[in-house]
Amino acid sequence: MFRPHAKPALTFAATAFLSAGALAGCSGGDDAAKDVPSWQNTHVNAVSRATVGAGVAAATSMKADGTLETVALDLASGRTLWTHAATMAGRLPGMGVQAPATVETGGGQAVVVALDPTPQGKDKVTLVARDARTGRQIWTRPVHSTFGPQRCGPYVCLSENTALSSARVVVLGPKDGKVQWRLQGIAEVEWSDQARVVLLRLASHPVLESHDVKTGKVVWQLPIEQALGEGVDMSGGWAFGATGDKLVGYVAPYTNPQTKQTSTFGLFSARLSDGAVDWMRPSVVRVYPSGNPAFAPVVRPVDEQGQYGGFARLDAETGRVLGQITPTQVPGTGWWLAFPPGMDKLGFLKRDAPGTVFDLSTGEPTPVKGASGWSFCVTDPKPLALRGMTPGFYSIAALCEFDLATGRRVTSSTPPPSWFTGSQNGWRIWRDERGALHALNDGTATTPGMYG
Repeated sequence: MFRPHAKPALTFAATAFLSAGALAGCSGGDDAAKDVPSWQNTHVNAVSRATVGAGVAAATSMKADGTLETVALDLASGRTLWTHAATMAGRLPGMGVQAPATVETGGGQAVVVALDPTPQGKDKVTLVARDARTGRQIWTRPVHSTFGPQRCGPYVCLSENTALSSARVVVLGPKDGKVQWRLQGIAEVEWSDQARVVLLRLASHPVLESHDVKTGKVVWQLPIEQALGEGVDMSGGWAFGATGDKLVGYVAPYTNPQTKQTSTFGLFSARLSDGAVDWMRPSVVRVYPSGNPAFAPVVRPVDEQGQYGGFARLDAETGRVLGQITPTQVPGTGWWLAFPPGMDKLGFLKRDAPGTVFDLSTGEPTPVKGASGWSFCVTDPKPLALRGMTPGFYSIAALCEFDLATGRRVTSSTPPPSWFTGSQNGWRIWRDERGALHALNDGTATTPGMYG
């Protein structure tokens, strides 16, 4: 998904995609979680999301010299198991730094699949699958350009030749790298289980498409324009998440620099079983920070003249408004959004100055004294100084806790909220503003985080 650079004023930041991590934050282990497994690894500088499988967590880290490496950590302890040089080739900056794909292969085993640089003079990079725990190389595949590998159920999905007219998606066996099936064009995995995979096929008329993951047979198709209306342009970015039997998608607006026309945008929900649209919320923008579209989405409506309305918390199951505040309640400018762990309140954070807080269920203001909320630590992030790569990439975001009465950071050991981190089999993993990885196993149900 595309996440352009955050703008310095939240009026814009709340309506535009932040970089896949343009911003960074605080971390730690919560008082209520002192007796549950937790760890931190300060020897890495994680710049991507972490993926998990068979007791291993993997991420892309940046070294001091500006090169990338794949890091694999023991999920139980956070200990570094192995590292290996990594790279990107053909990925667009707005998509953020790619994470390795971690795919379980049975018997408590998994592979970590990432893109390796090749010796100088060669014009291709290499996709390499390694044993998740030992780092032993298992198979390789030469690649011209790619958005990066993704897990799709029991397989590896790879968009390749993305910079060429021969762009395609190949589905590879995790143990041997053999092609199971392929599709022409470019697509991204938005959801998968052991039987099916849902791909977003990127084209002038983008389509969500469910396939039998073993054979590639099409199960259902849903043109995005059927859900939101004509005039969709994915250049503004997108985000998807799944909970239960629904896939909830967000398509961001994009203003064509030549025509000055803004594309169709909004939120919608489709059933994973048959692709039928359950609900839609056209002409709303997702705000940041907030939960994944499928878990506690918070949006802001935009009218035909491009004027922004208030803020609304939606029920991802039904699309119904759970709570909102009106445009007249939104304070001036110079604020950033801040939410408590329960997302029951909406805070407007002003750095080093008093902010304001509203109860999202009633829309009424509440006392700011004693109120805290989670927001971005840095409002002017710097792009990563990646050596020999396209400029404009940012590290994955993280959050800090703020006292809304003073606008200052709260020094505490509280971990970021689960609506931000998400959870994978009970483990919540996040990075702090220095790139260190932290994890906590508090038994939180598997849910998508803000960035998936």
